[in-house]
Amino acid sequence: MLAAALRLHGIGFGLPALNDPDEPLFMMTAVEMIRNQSLNPGWFGHPGTITLYTIALVTLLVGGIGIATGRYADADALVGAVYADPGILFVPTRIAIALCGVLCVYLTWRLAKRVGGAGTGLLAAFFLAINALQIDYSQVIRTDVQASMFMLLCLLASLAIAERGRWRDYLLAGLFVGLGCATKWPAAAIALSPVAASLWRIAQGEREMRSLLAFAAAATATLVLASPYLLLDYPTVLRDLAGEARPLHPGATGGGPLANIGWYLGGPLIGAFGAAGLALAALGTGLLALRNRIAAVALLPGVATFGVLICIQALRWERWLVPLLPFVALALGYAVHQLAEMLRARSARPLRGIEPLAALLLALPMLQAAQHRAAERSNDTRQIAAAWLRAHAPPDSSILVEHAALDLVAGQWKLLFPLGSAGCVDARQVLARKIRYAEAEPLRAGRPVVDLGNVDMDRLPGCRARFAVLSHYDRYRDAPADYPAEWQRYAALTRGAVLRQVIAPVRGSSGGPTLHIFEIAKP
Repeated sequence: MLAAALRLHGIGFGLPALNDPDEPLFMMTAVEMIRNQSLNPGWFGHPGTITLYTIALVTLLVGGIGIATGRYADADALVGAVYADPGILFVPTRIAIALCGVLCVYLTWRLAKRVGGAGTGLLAAFFLAINALQIDYSQVIRTDVQASMFMLLCLLASLAIAERGRWRDYLLAGLFVGLGCATKWPAAAIALSPVAASLWRIAQGEREMRSLLAFAAAATATLVLASPYLLLDYPTVLRDLAGEARPLHPGATGGGPLANIGWYLGGPLIGAFGAAGLALAALGTGLLALRNRIAAVALLPGVATFGVLICIQALRWERWLVPLLPFVALALGYAVHQLAEMLRARSARPLRGIEPLAALLLALPMLQAAQHRAAERSNDTRQIAAAWLRAHAPPDSSILVEHAALDLVAGQWKLLFPLGSAGCVDARQVLARKIRYAEAEPLRAGRPVVDLGNVDMDRLPGCRARFAVLSHYDRYRDAPADYPAEWQRYAALTRGAVLRQVIAPVRGSSGGPTLHIFEIAKP
């Protein structure tokens, strides 16, 4: 109940504006599948197939209920309503992702209970339920939380393999590896846990090589059945994988494995668990490895491999940590429970309430972090910028925005939006004709960000407006050596302009990127 309340509270943040840049791309892709009456997503970057099918299913349910109740005349009417008010689909889909986040809390309880008893299970579930990072990504339409859910299911099957070695457990492990990989490619790393559990049993004399082969076959078959167009549309797969494997990304370029480890530990993880919580989680991992050999064999290989995998990447994103959060919560709960047992064993008097007291003390910084991030989501710099424009931009002005500012569409301004090779397009006209993903993606042409820096240079004059609200200005300004061409576009557009406002996020009260609002001389 606590996990559900925290994940559902404020889940409509930002709407009708779309603050997360990838959410509209996921939604457009799924809607395109329905409009084409095809199961081919046409995009395989994550690969994201399970998430896209989930969005499509939610869309069909919302549309079916809306048409059955007379709210929409037909599917076209639904699509038209969604382009006018994205919340019609975004809120139900976010709720579906949030429920996956709640399920992750439940699965963490089950896993931790089997590893360390009921006390460990409750502690681990509590720490994940209030985890700011897990709450945050349970409220956006992305693949990370769903991948985490399948990875937890795989770890439960892996533990069962180590304990009993049944065919059923091998097949279930293969099923969840396949589904996890069809959701997010790196989830395949979790396969090392059931493999390690099987090899450990084989080393003890169990004849389970056929079971291990059945696991591999089940994982492969599930991946192909869940996402058949990985094979049927392999040229698109190769194109999208090449686009994802970029060495640079504004604001997310890594610094090598050691620097990435330091960034993950000193930034997102310590922010989500607190210094004491993170230290105890490290202790709990060590205790688990020493005291529970079955759990160590069944859990640590896949979890550790996934951690190494994200740290050796050229880029670094805090959302990549989401599948690791349940294990950190488990390790933290295990450490607290084991330390409490040690204190009780050494005390002459019965000691009660050690775990609840320790949990409350550890929860204070975690709850504060969750509250801060909730406040930041509900008070985004992009909505602050929209309020500034309503107060200062004359009705006949033209405004260039780099984010999906659908909250400005109702105004009387002319809105321009940068769209790659098409230049800066009239946002109202694009929405009125219900632009399709198949049309937008070629214009993006594999660019990592849809912004002014990726507009074709010869199209830049079409981006001049009375006001320019730039979301990525400082990222390119601060790294001109890495992005010389992109920074050239910003410098050219803002040359001679007046910087009217800088809206920066304030930790604990407002989130989002730092926005620069320029007033540019009329063309």
